[in-house]
Amino acid sequence: MSVTAQMLVQAAKQEIREVDLESAGELLQAANTLILDVREPEEFQRGAIPGAINIPRGLLELRIGSLPQLQDPSTATLVYCQSGGRSALAAQTLQRMGYTNVVSLAGGYAAWEAAG
Repeated sequence: MSVTAQMLVQAAKQEIREVDLESAGELLQAANTLILDVREPEEFQRGAIPGAINIPRGLLELRIGSLPQLQDPSTATLVYCQSGGRSALAAQTLQRMGYTNVVSLAGGYAAWEAAG
């Protein structure tokens, strides 16, 4: 049996914490929350959550250690992508790398934009 991308995303969502827009807004009020956009650079350039740092999902494992803001693995981190799939996978990866305070934005940037 082959595993689909959707199956991987669903499995990741079982291991991570997803937050809705309201909870994400509360996190963004906290001064020390890192906002991590895991979309591709061209997506990021078209619009992003203010203050977000862009590291594409495909480069996450290689670049995450270079962020001074994430030297402490307990740093509150909100991860998002366009619709929530890549951010779920990214949050799962970060947890496996030892980051303990990571959440994924349910619905991603599309939900953020739709909410205004």
